[in-house]
Amino acid sequence: MPQPSQAALPDGLIAIVKRDCPTCVLIEPVLQQIASQKTISVYTQDDPTFPSAMNPVDDTDLAISYQLDIETVPTLLRIEDGVERARIIGWHRDQWNEFTGSQGLGTELPEMRPGCGSRSVEPGVAEALAQRFGDSRLQARRVVLAPLEDDVEACFDREWSDGLPVVPPTEERVARMLSGTQRQAEEIIGVIPPNQAECTVEKVAINAVMAGCKPEYLPVVIAAVEAACIDEFCMHGVLATTYFSGPIVMVNGPIVKSIGMNFGINALGQGNRANATIGRALQLVIRNVGGGKPGGVDRAALGNPGKYTFCFAENMENTSWQPHSVQQGFKEETSTVTLFAGNGVQPIMDQLSRTPESLARTFAASLRSVGHAKLAPAGDVLLVVSPEHSRTFEAGGWSKNRLIDELMALLQLPTSDLVRGVHGIAEGLPPAIAETHETRPKFRPGGLTAVRVGGTAGMFSAIISGWASSGERGSQPVIKAI
Repeated sequence: MPQPSQAALPDGLIAIVKRDCPTCVLIEPVLQQIASQKTISVYTQDDPTFPSAMNPVDDTDLAISYQLDIETVPTLLRIEDGVERARIIGWHRDQWNEFTGSQGLGTELPEMRPGCGSRSVEPGVAEALAQRFGDSRLQARRVVLAPLEDDVEACFDREWSDGLPVVPPTEERVARMLSGTQRQAEEIIGVIPPNQAECTVEKVAINAVMAGCKPEYLPVVIAAVEAACIDEFCMHGVLATTYFSGPIVMVNGPIVKSIGMNFGINALGQGNRANATIGRALQLVIRNVGGGKPGGVDRAALGNPGKYTFCFAENMENTSWQPHSVQQGFKEETSTVTLFAGNGVQPIMDQLSRTPESLARTFAASLRSVGHAKLAPAGDVLLVVSPEHSRTFEAGGWSKNRLIDELMALLQLPTSDLVRGVHGIAEGLPPAIAETHETRPKFRPGGLTAVRVGGTAGMFSAIISGWASSGERGSQPVIKAI
């Protein structure tokens, strides 16, 4: 639809009203008083016959209200040379007398009454008007559905879904989603594998709508998409592998609380809209923009439920540990997204250890099985430490970095235990390795990351193991400021 030109406004006074507003109905005789003395044009938003004695101008399409950025009715404006010079909102007798240069307006009316919301700012209406008359209309291809076609089923039929119902991305919903960012809808934020398709902010917004996001989540989703496009993350490889892996999203910084993310009880589970939909939106972008669909380039033999969505925030309440983002060089007031190519959740239970040394040995024993007990180095690991377990380390004066250093030392494994055939297990490292190295690290330097997540009750932590092809040979964790 071509953009309409700005309507020429008549000089004099302009009143914007609607019948469904008690204050507008109240001031109808005032408008008649003004019309007997001054030039005034009355535009009506909902009833072309209101006010009946004023020969009102029909603005039921809200074009003038949108042009004038009307938020409340009644609004009274003064126009000179086609340009607005001043306006007042609602009814206040003294203000109206002064504004119009009249005397005795509405002497029989209450001195003051507030107005009502303009129809042009109602939910859904504002977004539709922006698409009809605004400067930044959506560029994506419109898909027209048949009259009897169900919109949710249509998304399934066109393979836009991850297997669960999605929210149909109407123009109004996408426009509302875009209100969550200051970035331009047409800005290209990355090239999405496997099809190497350019992805705009608008396309991210479309998929965020389908995922069920709120507009305030959009900056996080955009940052997650940007992170997935960083070469070191190797999103194409994460898709194409037959391993279990998919992108896991962790958020740090002030935005965690401002959008209501879960970092406490059940943080890795269901029930929180922000956690659930942000991770899902990233997956939908990869699917719908990049073409990364199961059975296509996505060749996972088993996959994992986190490939629907796997998103959480780090719990930095009541702890001396540094946030992951600060450890990576960002300021604490900077919100960030970290992407990790990970698999499922492996529990660690230790309810008896009361010293850091004992608890670290429990962690090390559990970490040894990542990938395979005889695989060293294994894929990277995200070690999720619960607040109850972190309290044990903090009480002993152990920082996150101290914990990592101690675990790396405990996980220098004898190569004699790792070679093929040992312990009756065919899997393992080539025998030549045992001849040249006495020990082998379970993880590459930098391949073990600790984060603090979860509720304050429960001596349970977790291992989120990574893609077997971690590090320089595959995927590395990446972090992006929001």
